[in-house]
Amino acid sequence: MKIKEVRELTTKEILERIDAETARLSSLKLQHSISPLDNPMQIKDARRLIARLKTVLEERSNQEQAN
Repeated sequence: MKIKEVRELTTKEILERIDAETARLSSLKLQHSISPLDNPMQIKDARRLIARLKTVLEERSNQEQAN
């Protein structure tokens, strides 16, 4: 998911997506510790997506405080 797509989501959708992606990241880490994943880049991609989501959320809260 690109940053442009993230910015189109509502705040509620972003919060739900952060929860889902955090759970997915935990699952991927657990699976990777048991036996190596076919594509370990999934962990990196999940971390980056969570960071993108949190960044947009923070930008929105800063804009609300400025207004």
